[in-house]
Amino acid sequence: MKSFIITLILAVGLLNLTGCTGEKTRKISVKEYRDKMKAGWIGQIAGVCWGGPTEFRWRTKIIPADQMPQWKPEMINDAFGQDDLYTEMTFLRSMEQYGLDVSLRQAGIDFANSGYPLWHANNEGRNNLRSGIAPPDCSHPKYNVHADDIDYQIEADFSGLIAPSMPNTVIALGEKFGRLMNYGDGVYAGIFVGAMYAEAFFEKDVVKIITKALEAIPEDSQYAEMVRDLLQWYTEEPDDWEATWQKIEAKYHDNPDYRRVTCNAGDFNIDAKINGAYILMGLLYGKGDLDQTIIISTRCGQDSDCNPSNAAGVLFTTLGFSQLPPRFSEKLDETRKFSHTEYNFPMLLDVCENLARQAVVKEGGRIEKDSDGEEYFVIPVRKPVLSPTMKSWEPLPEEGSRFTEEELATIAPHGFREIQQAVDKLFEGWKISNVGQDMDPGYRESYRGKKDVLMTHPQSRETPCTLAREIEVPGAKKTVLKALVSCHDGGDWELVIRINGDVKKTVTVGEKTIGADGWMEVNYDLTPFAGKTVTVELDNKANGWSWEAGYWAGIEVK
Repeated sequence: MKSFIITLILAVGLLNLTGCTGEKTRKISVKEYRDKMKAGWIGQIAGVCWGGPTEFRWRTKIIPADQMPQWKPEMINDAFGQDDLYTEMTFLRSMEQYGLDVSLRQAGIDFANSGYPLWHANNEGRNNLRSGIAPPDCSHPKYNVHADDIDYQIEADFSGLIAPSMPNTVIALGEKFGRLMNYGDGVYAGIFVGAMYAEAFFEKDVVKIITKALEAIPEDSQYAEMVRDLLQWYTEEPDDWEATWQKIEAKYHDNPDYRRVTCNAGDFNIDAKINGAYILMGLLYGKGDLDQTIIISTRCGQDSDCNPSNAAGVLFTTLGFSQLPPRFSEKLDETRKFSHTEYNFPMLLDVCENLARQAVVKEGGRIEKDSDGEEYFVIPVRKPVLSPTMKSWEPLPEEGSRFTEEELATIAPHGFREIQQAVDKLFEGWKISNVGQDMDPGYRESYRGKKDVLMTHPQSRETPCTLAREIEVPGAKKTVLKALVSCHDGGDWELVIRINGDVKKTVTVGEKTIGADGWMEVNYDLTPFAGKTVTVELDNKANGWSWEAGYWAGIEVK
């Protein structure tokens, strides 16, 4: 009878006893694993694309229902330039090339060599790596003021998708890749998300998934406190998500004790805890409905494309790709590669399956075949083993970790020198200064239909990035300075023209002022300076500190 029961449990893929040790295992066919893993990626992609138009446009406010975008199947292809997708693919590539046990330092070198735009903790961590600060110090709060920002949370999905029912693998990956940019709660946020994915391969009840994932992070962390709060508030208000949203706002936005080491910019809140709460809002109040999970997570506001991406990824994993409505995938261009990566969608699935195979064996599991030749993952069920709690506002001493000269030689040069070279190539005679490193400034092959574009970013809220040169204004001729400029999607900035240090013209460059082609020509008459040599300065000046990049397709004097 006992043998029959064990066989029955094995057949439905639930917990069973194996071997003489009685160790519990979970069993899933490789076919079903891949189906669920594929669904997880589709959920991420659909969530970020659906919420994309709303990102950070509503802060401390619920997005009105009539302002929520409608899903259209062709929106799925907006995914290929999304940072919360392409960044985690760098981590997958490191493991593909060097194995699941790729060293922390090699992971740092690979991240330093990435070429895509980054922001906040990601950008700060990568800049530290490029300057020679090796991991884990590159994310230490001493060097990274964004340590508790959302970054690893939005890109940790991969860790659970390659580690079904393996929370210790998720933890190990978080302590490796998460420490390239985050510390403390910023790392725990990603580990928690990864642990939800890991559980979603075997569990459909989201409350059970959340509760299980909570075991993978320190219970005395603020992030764990947030998760417990959400579970409690959901029991108190199971049918009124807006009431729970108000509780989140009061504790995790208004109380400065819960946003100590993150980008604190008033209503702008990119802390991992509040945005993690919005992930859980979608999962809990969506009640298993795919659309409502994304809609609620999006309508919570703040980073309202990343949060529904995480929520949808977890929920979609519970179902599997074969159970998803075609509208979420039928228009996906499977031949197109994700920005700055080696992967199109089928290649992405293949590398994840290969890494999952490694993870199962490394965890002490095995891969079996039945009499029909179908493969199964047999995965031991083990309790998460946690490291001591880290707090970004009370960090442990830095380790003094620095790259060697040999390691630095493998990191491609990035920074001011390369940006000035781009300026020399595009706008001869102009010099750039005070360029900030947010959004990865420099040369772009194309932007909004224009080729050979320079992207700049202010050094800070107060200090603009400046392009300057001396110009001899000819006499007896009409002379005009012309600049062809654009902005980032959803952002704006001020173009300030100064002559000999004096402000002569200020223009806002944004979605409301650029032309239908996405560009604006700004002219300034230099004729009054005929016969003189003047210093002309063009400032990319911050205007609200959100997506402040300036794009320059032309600067000329005619």
